Amino acid sequence: MSEKKILLGNEAIARGAYEAGVKVSSAYPGTPSTEMSESLVQYDEIYAEWAPNEKVATEVAIGASIAGVRSMCCMKHVGVNVAADPLYTAAYAGVRG
Repeated sequence: MSEKKILLGNEAIARGAYEAGVKVSSAYPGTPSTEMSESLVQYDEIYAEWAPNEKVATEVAIGASIAGVRSMCCMKHVGVNVAADPLYTAAYAGVRG
C-alpha cells in the first residue's frame, strides 16, 4: 500500500509533472507559480531552471518538446502576455514531447 502524503496545490502539480514523465521545466518566478519550480527541483530526474523572462521560459520548454522531451513551463497568468509569440507559434507548428 502506498504512503499517503498531504501536499499543497503547487507541490501536487510538481508531483504530477514528475509522475507524468516531465524531464525539463523552465519558469519565470512570481507568486504563486514560484512554488511549482521550487518543488520540482527535489526530483533528480527533472532539469529545472529559472529563465530571464516568460518568453524565454516558454521557448526552453517548446525547444525541449520539439526534441521529444516531455517539458513544462511555469509562470503567472499575466506572464502569458510576454510568452505569447512563442506560444502562438508552437500552437500551429506542433510539438512532440
